[in-house]
Amino acid sequence: MTTAVREGPGPGAAEPAALRIDTLHGSLDDPSLDSMNLLNEVAQRFPDAVSFAAGRPYEGFFEVEEVHRHLRAFCDHLSLDRGWPEEEVRRLLFQYGRTKGVINDLVARNLTVDEGIEADPEAIVVTVGCQEAMFLVLRALRTDDRDAVLAVSPTYVGLNGAAQLADLPVLPVRAGEYGVDLDDLARTVRRARAEGLRPRALYVIPDFSNPLGISLDLDTRRRLLDLASRLDLLLLEDNPYGLFPAGTARLPTLKALDTGRRVVYLGSFAKTALPGARVGYVVADQVVTDGTGRRLGLLADQLAKVKSMLTVNTSPLAQAVVAGKLLENDHSLVRANARQADLYRGNLRMMSDGLARRFPAGSGVTWNTPGGGFFLVLTVPFRTDDTLLEHSARQHRVIWTPMHHFYAGRRHTHQIRLSYSLLQPEQISAGLDGLAALVDEQRSGL
Repeated sequence: MTTAVREGPGPGAAEPAALRIDTLHGSLDDPSLDSMNLLNEVAQRFPDAVSFAAGRPYEGFFEVEEVHRHLRAFCDHLSLDRGWPEEEVRRLLFQYGRTKGVINDLVARNLTVDEGIEADPEAIVVTVGCQEAMFLVLRALRTDDRDAVLAVSPTYVGLNGAAQLADLPVLPVRAGEYGVDLDDLARTVRRARAEGLRPRALYVIPDFSNPLGISLDLDTRRRLLDLASRLDLLLLEDNPYGLFPAGTARLPTLKALDTGRRVVYLGSFAKTALPGARVGYVVADQVVTDGTGRRLGLLADQLAKVKSMLTVNTSPLAQAVVAGKLLENDHSLVRANARQADLYRGNLRMMSDGLARRFPAGSGVTWNTPGGGFFLVLTVPFRTDDTLLEHSARQHRVIWTPMHHFYAGRRHTHQIRLSYSLLQPEQISAGLDGLAALVDEQRSGL
């Protein structure tokens, strides 16, 4: 029996190709693009640690059979309610779909039922998660090096990353006491314009923001809309957490209050339907004209052009599952998420009570009490960074998010973000015990 011998490259063979980071897109050398991967890697290395890091929906209510039921509900809707032949139903599910989406009418109905937003289905683009929706808008708004986007700071790390990929600088605006400092917004816009920049839009999460958990009150929402009109700004409203108030009252979205088409509404079914489906959407009903004022359609039509060269379309199968969930719940995700909303309220109460027991007044540790959502922020009397995070996971079996990831350019802060959405009560208790041990350790070394 003979054994084949594989010869290596001969003399003079070319070396494997290597690329220097400074020859790739500038954003790839920025630490902020590693933020999401960092937390996943820490969680994988320390699987027995309690994680307050992941802003994910609770998994205990997931059922595989629901996916099949939702898919069947949507197929029945097409065949029975719309009269589609079986061949057309199969084609919609299995073939490439329309770039703008195939469930736009159901998304529009959901917005009416849950948010009081009257949206033309043709003003909606169904996207691969909200992250794609965000990038499409930023890419479309970027015309040259003068353009910039504003964001309430600290802000969702995905906005900073998407803006970098779109070559848009992010100009921070202070959150202030009410979720956005309107005076600072006006000053920032005027200063940027004096420096030759062109601020195009403000990114804001009005309900239970990521990371702070702050919500804009009704008066601030109205004043922000008025100021955006006077400053000639768009508002990019991101609303992943609005269905989860700690109480029963919900404030109207900016888009529901918008009478001047100033708001581009970014939506997602990740927190309210199925994160694995990766289905989001954008409502972009702004009219686009040419240089003579001739109407060219809606901003949604322009975003669809970008999407057609980026992801081509959003999976029709994933859209069908989300649509089935909407149909089964009379188009209401408030109704569909009643159990989840109750659980998040309970978890928030347990977090607040547990923190109060472990960190009494005078301990040097403080935290905010949001009105709902997934997050709260803890302030501690020592620096927090990625090195301390890894130590916390290894030594105290608790993972959290250093707040510096939500501030562009910072390497540390004295704050951490705690997410309570994914956890059960016993995990919360164990995680807070680990956090208290970390604080005691760090405080003793001051």
